[in-house]
Amino acid sequence: MTGSPVSSGGAVRVRVRRRRGLSRSSPRPFRGSSSTPWIYLAPALVVLGGLLVYPVYQLGLISFLEYTQAQVSGGEPATFQGFGNYAELFGDGEFWRVLLATVVFAAACVVSTLAVGCALAVLLTRVRAVPRLALMLAGLGAWATPAVTGSTVWLLLFDPDFGPVNRMLGLGDHSWTYGRYSAFLLVLLEVVWCSFPFVMVTVYAGIRAVPSEVLEAAALDGASQWRIWRSVLAPMLRPILVVVTIQSVIWDFKVFTQIYVMTNGGGIAGQNLVLNVYAYQKAFASSQYSLGSAVGVVMLLILLAVTLVYLRLLRRQGEEL
Repeated sequence: MTGSPVSSGGAVRVRVRRRRGLSRSSPRPFRGSSSTPWIYLAPALVVLGGLLVYPVYQLGLISFLEYTQAQVSGGEPATFQGFGNYAELFGDGEFWRVLLATVVFAAACVVSTLAVGCALAVLLTRVRAVPRLALMLAGLGAWATPAVTGSTVWLLLFDPDFGPVNRMLGLGDHSWTYGRYSAFLLVLLEVVWCSFPFVMVTVYAGIRAVPSEVLEAAALDGASQWRIWRSVLAPMLRPILVVVTIQSVIWDFKVFTQIYVMTNGGGIAGQNLVLNVYAYQKAFASSQYSLGSAVGVVMLLILLAVTLVYLRLLRRQGEEL
């Protein structure tokens, strides 16, 4: 027995509603207001504002004042200097020498850290489970070691009298911290040692997310390991490499502990000074807190400029971050 025209027409309308997603029983998608994400981010923004914005504001404020030990002790009032501290800083030839040394040293540390970390990340994909676990534990142990402890251990390893490195290399009582370039090299090795695990673990996680079919196809086409990395893995891991590169630039540009501990405050006659140690000497050793704050502001602006330029170049190339 066939149904009536009315009932069949109602069934057709129900099917049409279901096909169009207009069924009365189906839930409608929730559309929050544009302010909803900011409501969830508000607690974190308040904490970041207290921990970052206010100290940066105070740093910038002090850099425009005459703020020495007399002002700290309350003996004299702080006076507004405008850009006088910056003019004095930029007119000092030592500042430009330290800035150049900092840029070169940080660039060497970043390149070395990325090279070692990426190479070991690829190695982790080639070894078995037990060596992989041992390498990751060793790397994480180096990463978790405090900078003061790691710097002290490296000084003992390269000690001219009792260090095992000089004995193995037959260098006698050679002092690695006496020469400017050998001291920078020693600090660079320590910085890379404590920094490469972050790059290694991050890049290794990215490699594991790459489909195995892509790597197998490249290997079947006869590509070498270097060609697979350069033409396949590196383009696919570019967002991850951007993150680790920016992090490394920030960390290595503001190195303080390793330089201060391993070169005894900047080396002989300040030959191993970097901007962070230079700011510390100006602020606390010379009690010129306003000049130290000016150095801090300059470092902040340089890091912001480098990060923004790098991200802008990547966006021009069509990368989504």
